[in-house]
Amino acid sequence: MTDPATDAATRRFPDMWVDPEDDPRGQWADPVGELETHWSYLRTYRTTLVMKCDGLDAEQLARRSVPPSTLSLLGLVRHLAKVEHVWFRQVLQGHHELPKLYVAEGGPDADFDGAVADPAVVEEAWATWRREAGAADAWLATQSDDDMGSTVLHHGNPTTVRDVLEHLVEEYARHLGHADLLRECIDGRTGQ
Repeated sequence: MTDPATDAATRRFPDMWVDPEDDPRGQWADPVGELETHWSYLRTYRTTLVMKCDGLDAEQLARRSVPPSTLSLLGLVRHLAKVEHVWFRQVLQGHHELPKLYVAEGGPDADFDGAVADPAVVEEAWATWRREAGAADAWLATQSDDDMGSTVLHHGNPTTVRDVLEHLVEEYARHLGHADLLRECIDGRTGQ
């Protein structure tokens, strides 16, 4: 693993995660329309999650580095897979028959509690997250700006596609703040 101080010294902007020209998120494209704007932010935040976890082994990903919190980077990957699954598959597409992800008897935090330092758990978490993000993107590709005001039910309450997408952007943004702190506690790495 690269030493964060050495890694920072090799960049033009050492206070950033990567130099702007190397940023896999691109140069903040200029999306057209409401749907594309929400989707662009969601894709950017997903890539940021991958960046924040890059280069870490199973033990580091599962480390609860801000006690007494049960948060870990691996737990966040599992949680965000569950979030994508619930909102895109169950709420927006109405597939309520699908089993919930990372739910255990007697505890609501199986996504975090089950995030253990096992390479198989890490592999499964990333595969599940990628599958759910891919399914969400496939569904989003069938939508248009005209669909943003469409109403769906969540626990019997009406909400719009727009509200769900805004919630997902908020969910990722909030948890990426957690990821910043968790990663810094693991190896000192900070940045955008």
